[in-house]
Amino acid sequence: MKKPELLAPAGNMEKLKMALLYGADAVYLGGKAFGLRAFGGNFSHEELKEAIEFAHGLGKKVYVTVNIFPHNDDIGRLPEYLQFLNRIQADAVLAADLGVAAMAKQYAPDVELHISTQANNTNWAAVNAWAELGAKRVVLAREMSLAEVREIREKCSVELEMFVHGAMCISYSGRCLMSNYLTGRDANRGSCAQPCRWNYALVEEKRPGQYFPVLEDERGTYIFNSKDMCLLPYLPDVIASGVDSLKIEGRMKSVHYAASVVKAYREAIDSYCEAPDRFTVRQSWLEELDKVSHRAYTTGFYYGRPTDKDQIYGTSSYTQTSDFVGLVLDYDSATGFAVVEQRNNMKLGQELEIFQPKLPGCRQILQEMYNDQGEAIDVAPHPQQRVKIRMEHPVEPYAILRRDV
Repeated sequence: MKKPELLAPAGNMEKLKMALLYGADAVYLGGKAFGLRAFGGNFSHEELKEAIEFAHGLGKKVYVTVNIFPHNDDIGRLPEYLQFLNRIQADAVLAADLGVAAMAKQYAPDVELHISTQANNTNWAAVNAWAELGAKRVVLAREMSLAEVREIREKCSVELEMFVHGAMCISYSGRCLMSNYLTGRDANRGSCAQPCRWNYALVEEKRPGQYFPVLEDERGTYIFNSKDMCLLPYLPDVIASGVDSLKIEGRMKSVHYAASVVKAYREAIDSYCEAPDRFTVRQSWLEELDKVSHRAYTTGFYYGRPTDKDQIYGTSSYTQTSDFVGLVLDYDSATGFAVVEQRNNMKLGQELEIFQPKLPGCRQILQEMYNDQGEAIDVAPHPQQRVKIRMEHPVEPYAILRRDV
């Protein structure tokens, strides 16, 4: 059995390192221009070079998004950027526009061409057409069943990538005009305001100012608000479909999300591929996915068309069972102290869970903490304050400290 690649989002350098250290085989990210996440942090030219060097040092890959739908004034800047990606040895360029794809082949000839889900890849004819134009991989649209994915696999030799986890979009393959219409921010050029998550009511033309709930609920309704996708419990079906890469959505999600979701899928994929006949979904994986901020989970289109059960009409809020409170920067095994960067309010007496890239997880009560001056403190209230904490068990850099909500 060919083990599929686990592909994770990387909105900035910290998220990239967390995703790779917690088990991703590759990450996808954007530069400061030409990607569809203008508010995701993104990478400067120097950061792109550093990211690729870091990933390659681990034997892993970096795919760079160039998947906007460009207008004429974008085209003139593309050749230089693509040549830069070629020089720094990016592993792939993700494109959605035919012209961008052609320019990528011309100006970044040593970089693989991957076709983004934004290109609406829903059938084998389109996938084969992209392959004939030089694509190494095609990212499939989320609006497809697993049966359709299997048929494409049978009729196409190009690599296939599919989403298995993350936010769903109200618009077909993400090609949305709502944000542009309501806010002037163009989702197709990286500036989505996510109006699909807003609270809507009905207004009748001749009754301005009178708002009528679409459903009988005083809160109004979130009629465009989808649940999040989660296919971890269905990995045997997903892997059996023959796709080459399993993609996690979420370049704008947190460091905690990057680490937790990646590790859960890493362990699940490895477990299945080691012994398919004995594979069972561990409760610990599902609990891990509940610890990060998310909407209720759904299988999306993969087992049939979504119904009202796949929408959330009463709220646009997220849920999670755990708060990320600190990140381990260093650990001294001789003294048992860890240097921790605070990410949420920490105080003595709290029970902390330690979640780590390689070492086993554990729990302990926070009993001893010191500030930069070596003074004992009861609470670390300042954002990203560095403190020393005595650990009861060994920890490693990039370990996450969190507390139950």
